[in-house]
Amino acid sequence: MDEAARLGVDPGDLEEVRSHFTSAAYRGLEYEYLGSPVRGIERGTVRMADTLVRGYPTTPRVLMTDPGVPMFFDGPLAIEEKLNGYNVRIAHVGEPLAFTRGGHICPYTTHVAREELNLEAFFGTHPEQMLCTEFIGPENPYTAHHVYDVASIEPRVFDVRHRETGRPMPVERRRSVIDRFGFPQPEFYGVFEPEPAVDAVREVIQELDASGREGVVMQSVDGRDQLKYTTGSTHRSDLEMAFSLPFDYGQDFLFSRLIREAFQAVEFEEDKTTVRERAHRIGESILKPMVETIRAVDAGETVGEFHTVRGSPSAITELLSHFEEQGLELEIERDDQEGDQRVVALRKVSNQTRDKVEHFLNGGTIDQ
Repeated sequence: MDEAARLGVDPGDLEEVRSHFTSAAYRGLEYEYLGSPVRGIERGTVRMADTLVRGYPTTPRVLMTDPGVPMFFDGPLAIEEKLNGYNVRIAHVGEPLAFTRGGHICPYTTHVAREELNLEAFFGTHPEQMLCTEFIGPENPYTAHHVYDVASIEPRVFDVRHRETGRPMPVERRRSVIDRFGFPQPEFYGVFEPEPAVDAVREVIQELDASGREGVVMQSVDGRDQLKYTTGSTHRSDLEMAFSLPFDYGQDFLFSRLIREAFQAVEFEEDKTTVRERAHRIGESILKPMVETIRAVDAGETVGEFHTVRGSPSAITELLSHFEEQGLELEIERDDQEGDQRVVALRKVSNQTRDKVEHFLNGGTIDQ
């Protein structure tokens, strides 16, 4: 099959599509990644010699499960937990490699995946498939969360797709295959018809919200149609993170999460007291981190996203180099050796938020 057919575009559009790919390298291995979707090709799609690794498709979000879920699905659907970490696609391209959502090969995640998952056995049997995997836990270089029973960082395989076409494996077969190889996977809540699924989702969401977890993914049993719904606690967690760096995240970030909260309050038929409590929690998640950041800048402290990472010395060195190649400024707060593991606590410095806050602290004006 020629490249245009593999990408799913007309031959006449191939050169224009190719121009959107960005060149990169990993240990001398050259590849190209797609930083944003083009002509139906998913963001994060990778071209490497004669091999194609499809990006992971975006998943639509429903704001009202009733009537949203019965309108979206016309047959049975599976409900699984949506985990709050960062997801990669692990594909065998001469060797097992972990590709981030944006299409970069992450050396650190590649190292962890090879340690935690029996990749050679899986790809020996399923060479054309890719493992779509969420990495969760507090020692995490991208999105660290402490709500899971994970000491450092662990994988959860949530999907299996054909590497070149992106076609998903049906849910029950996928869970069986993952289980056969001993890979950990997200919680499974069952298969439901669309109407009964509404109550099932609400019940699960309330349980997950109480423990600060993210939400659910609903999908047709063939895996082709997906829908997500998230908890109020994750909306607040997102806002708290964003407003600790208020000049790094746009208004769309704020608006989308407030909209989710408002529709959830209506769907759950909350009374005035409960809505007031929800509003209070949202207000705290927005204002408190901003105040803390402004005070930190005023005191001359560095601001940015804080992470702790753990791994072999070579894996950590590669991760730090990977961040620096992406133009990130890092402040290392701790760099220790624990047994054969190197443990680094670092901050991804936000010069944009620091500079803006300093400007306003020094009397600068804002046009609004």
